[in-house]
Amino acid sequence: MDLCICWKIRVYEGLCYDKAMETAVKIRNLSVTLGGHYKALKNINLELPVGKTIGFIGPSGAGKTTLIRGIVGNLKFSGEISVFNAPAGSAVLREQVSYMTQALSVYPDLTVEENLKYFITMTGQSKKMATEILTKVLELVDMTDKSSSLVSDLSGGQKQRISLAVAIIGSPKLMVLDEPTVGLDPVLREKLWVLFAKLASQGTTLIISSNSMDEAERCDDLVLIRDGQLVAHSSPEELLRSTGTKSIEAGFLKLVGDKE
Repeated sequence: MDLCICWKIRVYEGLCYDKAMETAVKIRNLSVTLGGHYKALKNINLELPVGKTIGFIGPSGAGKTTLIRGIVGNLKFSGEISVFNAPAGSAVLREQVSYMTQALSVYPDLTVEENLKYFITMTGQSKKMATEILTKVLELVDMTDKSSSLVSDLSGGQKQRISLAVAIIGSPKLMVLDEPTVGLDPVLREKLWVLFAKLASQGTTLIISSNSMDEAERCDDLVLIRDGQLVAHSSPEELLRSTGTKSIEAGFLKLVGDKE
């Protein structure tokens, strides 16, 4: 199998990934000011590991999306952000990083299949390989039966899954997902977290933002944010141990209370 093609489909087969690099994202002294005066992020310092599901957890308005936009290079900031040892937003990262926003990122006047075929074609795949990837991606997000449906006719949760499918295409090394499970029913949410864990086990790094403390327990690594400040960065197990609590929510509340 051609090495390039092998890398392109490693998400599905778990092949050709070198985990020698242990840090996916490094952030130093990151601050973001919006509107000339509002401090959206305040002196954030982080190192995020490779091949893990990393939860950006905090209430609405905490700064999660702002931090995500900095990592994918869609935001002006002071400080430093590097992704796989390259400055955030660098051209070299375009094929290595995918970004699923909260807004719909597909074309509503096209069918599900037409959308995915378009984005697969953009990765330069052959027609045969494109067909295989289309089938795999539809299976991964459980949307095979909706392949011929117009995106405009789908429910909100189904549109979310198609946006997620686009993020998977090209087998990025880093997937940045801004609240990918919002509005989904519990059964589908469970399926997606199983998928996230599978992708991480095959070497993909996933940053997943959520305001749900229940979802935080599913992550390998947690970044807790409130009012633009880093509250904690640890594994769920370490958070519970260090705070002496029995839930992520209780641990978060204890840390916030201690700071205040």
